[in-house]
Amino acid sequence: MKTIRVTVAGASGRMGLTLIRAVADSQDMQLAFALERPGHTALGRDAATLAGLPPGNVPLTDDLVVAAAESDAVLDFTTPAASVTLSEIAAQARIVHVIGTTGFSDTDLARLHAAARHAVIVKSGNMSVGVNLLAALVREAAKILPNYDIEIVEMHHRMKVDAPSGTALLLGEAAAKGRNVALREHEIRARDGNTGPRNDGAIGFASLRGGTVVGDHTVTLAGPYERIELTHRAEDRGIFARGALAAARWGQGKKPGLYAMSDVLGLPG
Repeated sequence: MKTIRVTVAGASGRMGLTLIRAVADSQDMQLAFALERPGHTALGRDAATLAGLPPGNVPLTDDLVVAAAESDAVLDFTTPAASVTLSEIAAQARIVHVIGTTGFSDTDLARLHAAARHAVIVKSGNMSVGVNLLAALVREAAKILPNYDIEIVEMHHRMKVDAPSGTALLLGEAAAKGRNVALREHEIRARDGNTGPRNDGAIGFASLRGGTVVGDHTVTLAGPYERIELTHRAEDRGIFARGALAAARWGQGKKPGLYAMSDVLGLPG
């Protein structure tokens, strides 16, 4: 069995450290590089030690080019700007790029699509098996119940900077696909004051922030005198890390392209 050489980007962050521990627990992966941004105070420190593991002789570095050239996959839960830059370097190196970053602009997405012409990119607003199964269920429910109102409520820890969350948008896209409509033309992201009655076909979002919540998402389909609520609650970031490792394995040997976790898991896209 070939050992997959993995680079973890944003290695000193919450998800970065979780990914390092997940790689250490795997039987078929080896931490090759741990990346941080230039000037970061953790540069030069041992990645395994930062993650609470025995020393692993992989110091944090900011050399993206060398890391990509000597890795088989990069796991990336960072920022849109960092992910876009990394996608272009990963494309040059022809390695698998697993992206759990959220908050991309249209310009960012265009650059990711361009990079995916040369490398395998697996991008998802959420890497967990449970959330991606939830998305498949939401898509089917929205299709079967075309006249039910859809609302998506998400809550995350107080440090999360983007809203709605990438997972909420993933679920919104699933609902829109179930109804064969464009989410952008039907989404309602904020309500304040006298908003008037709800528009037919709208897909609403509400974002809550506080404490240390890893991630809660509920999709409500509200019809005449009944509601269906589909909920996922993340209790540990390890579920995202395990999904990212599964994506890195799946991507080995695949044709270049921009893929989703639904592809990795064999679920309806």
